[in-house]
Amino acid sequence: MERTLTPEIMDDPRASRDDLLTFVRWLGVHNRLLGVNRTLLRHLGHWSARWPKGATIKVLDVGTGGGDIPLAVARWGRERGLDVRVTGIDMHPTTAAIARERCAADNRVTIVEGDALTIRDLFGVSSFDYVHASLFLHHLSEIRCLTLLAAMEQVAARGVVWTDLVRSRAMQVLVGLGASVAPAIVRDDAIVSVAAGFTRREALDLASRVDMGFLRYRRSGLLYRFTLAGERPGIMG
Repeated sequence: MERTLTPEIMDDPRASRDDLLTFVRWLGVHNRLLGVNRTLLRHLGHWSARWPKGATIKVLDVGTGGGDIPLAVARWGRERGLDVRVTGIDMHPTTAAIARERCAADNRVTIVEGDALTIRDLFGVSSFDYVHASLFLHHLSEIRCLTLLAAMEQVAARGVVWTDLVRSRAMQVLVGLGASVAPAIVRDDAIVSVAAGFTRREALDLASRVDMGFLRYRRSGLLYRFTLAGERPGIMG
């Protein structure tokens, strides 16, 4: 099954605010119920044992959508007495505005409107401890995936977490069934998203080509997602 990119409604600059609100709300429910948030928090929890006491830890969430993940990470840090600061970046002006409104009450979260492929220029090398991207890279062509992954590697001082869709015909059927009860914007985008997902070999190959061979691949219990995550070798504190 060849990887196929089809424009998604949520990426259309003409998409209405109401449609985008529907999408980010649904995505937030998906992230909570199906473990996307937990995946990132599990890795941060494991790595936090090596964080210097009292350190400020900075996390960048690429393609942040409605800002649910930055809010979850900031809340997780606060509950554990950790100073975790989270920046979310999204290119769509309306989506970024929605995220900014939803995150306004949390002073540990910052939302930036900008192109994810320019994060090195926007923020600088090693400007964040961790860089996270969830269900975002499947929107991109191979060369743009490589560009973004290379930028993530450069911006992350400590580690990277990339979660995305597994591509297969079985997954298309599974996701199609699951999305059948979703609003139209979610249903239509979900079906084309799987066709743009990645096989295990493709994901590992992309990571190795940008010097992120330290990332480890893991399939989710729900099968249609994978995570590539890891800290740089030699990170001590």
